[in-house]
Amino acid sequence: MKIKEKIENHIAILSLSGKMMGGPETTELHDHIKGLIHDGVKNIVIDLGDVKWMNSSGMGVLMASKTTLDNAGGRLVLARVTEKVQSLLMITQLIKVFETYETVDRAISSFS
Repeated sequence: MKIKEKIENHIAILSLSGKMMGGPETTELHDHIKGLIHDGVKNIVIDLGDVKWMNSSGMGVLMASKTTLDNAGGRLVLARVTEKVQSLLMITQLIKVFETYETVDRAISSFS
């Protein structure tokens, strides 16, 4: 999994690509988010458009990241969720926990 970061109007856009299957790469995402919070960036969009597959470990890291941000007074939203990941969110009922947007722009707009 790769992480690309872009900051726009104090909102971090993290574009992920590859597979979120647990292990060091997945914890890297959570550590990255902790680093952003430390730097004062508390609004984060995670772009999942290029994530091919995600397992329960990947879901777990998204939940941990969201909890960390919630506790820091921030907000995490998901953008460009693929069909496979969307079905996983529905099966696990996490669709009720995460805000999802069709595009990164819409996700960014949700912060204003």
